[in-house]
Amino acid sequence: MKTRLFDRRGFLQTAGLGLAAPVIAPGLRAQPAAGNPGRLRHACIGVGGMMGATDLKNFLAHPDTDVVAICDVDSQFLEKAHARAPGARTYSDWREMLEKERGKTDSVSITVPDHMHAAIAMTAMRAGYHIYCQKPMCHNVAEVRALTEMARSSGVVTQLGTQHASGIGDRTTVQLLRDGAIGKIRHVHLVANRSNIERYRMANPPLKAEPAPAHLDWDKWLGVAAHSDYAPDVYHPSLWRSWMDFSTGWSGDIGCHLFNAVWRSLGLTAPRSIIAEVQETWKDSAARRLGNWPQSNHIIWRFSGNDMTAGDELVLEWHDGEFYPPEEIRAIHSGKFPEEGVIYIGTEGSLLQPHTSGPILYPREKFKDLLRPKLEPHNHYHAFLDACLGRCEAVSSFDFSGPMTESILLGTVAVRLPDTLLEWDAPAMKFPNHPAADALLHRTYRDGWQVEGLGS
Repeated sequence: MKTRLFDRRGFLQTAGLGLAAPVIAPGLRAQPAAGNPGRLRHACIGVGGMMGATDLKNFLAHPDTDVVAICDVDSQFLEKAHARAPGARTYSDWREMLEKERGKTDSVSITVPDHMHAAIAMTAMRAGYHIYCQKPMCHNVAEVRALTEMARSSGVVTQLGTQHASGIGDRTTVQLLRDGAIGKIRHVHLVANRSNIERYRMANPPLKAEPAPAHLDWDKWLGVAAHSDYAPDVYHPSLWRSWMDFSTGWSGDIGCHLFNAVWRSLGLTAPRSIIAEVQETWKDSAARRLGNWPQSNHIIWRFSGNDMTAGDELVLEWHDGEFYPPEEIRAIHSGKFPEEGVIYIGTEGSLLQPHTSGPILYPREKFKDLLRPKLEPHNHYHAFLDACLGRCEAVSSFDFSGPMTESILLGTVAVRLPDTLLEWDAPAMKFPNHPAADALLHRTYRDGWQVEGLGS
């Protein structure tokens, strides 16, 4: 039985563009390259912007992978990428690419704004492609749940683009915590007070609308999101992270990196509750609350305790912008406290892992002779490609990263309802004490962009 991905209106609209709406059998799998065993055929969706060029470079560098197709809604990005991968077939519409590349391509990477991750990934998994998806996994909790379940049932290889999960710093932290180096964990603070990030350049509505430049297909860039007029130097190629329609805010973005070692080492499951406070200027601006994410957030998750924790509850706190960990926590580190990182407070000491580097244990004198694991560096992209080739397991599969991302994105719901305690029922996927908040767990896709199993 075949499954229709788009509704009839979506079919008519895509047909009007000369594109047949994809009709994909859920059980279909991309076939291995005939006569060329041991090699993978990969396609990149999104080859510019924030990470597209970096991702393409890493996929091109794998010795047993051929980048056979590339896609981007910006023809300038596509032209530059094609110069680096001259043998790749080029597309401006990911829907066309996924349909035409079936049987000719094994895996795809998704490096586009957050709001399009789920639509592309779901469509690709239904067609049997292996998926590498940049973080965050999705735009909202319902999308994450749907993709996690599809990945489990489809059997494709999946990997979230949390590159530092394969790095020596994260892996060392995970092993030290699992080995009990600082005892049972009492409290965790996640810090993202970077001073030079683009989110501080948020534009406030109303915006000056202009026609999109000829090299950018604005309708395809919007995709599933509600229609917005193009405005220069506001959305594309990178400032979209400031906007609720297109991103998950700073905690949803960098949070996927910082949460990785926490989630992996402490064996966490869904939180019991979430609450957030945000900057007062955002709370007082109705226009900004409808469009932009706040520039400063303090989010608190409460998780059930387990064998790794000191009590029956573990508290995780996120601090960014104007919100910092308490002075006594920052004072544990004798030098300048890192702008980004995680500090674990244990019964036998503390561990600080600055983002992208290795852990530091305190008191320093107590741990000066501690033997650290000897680890070899891994390439996160290549680990995914090797997993597709059957050589290893994926490091950050959706089975692992899906529940983690759900918890992170619950924080973004709390941010939109500041100072409100939200109790969470994970199996039912709802807030029992605040039913109105359930509406923020999903979104309605724009007409013509509906995808089966996604959107409300």
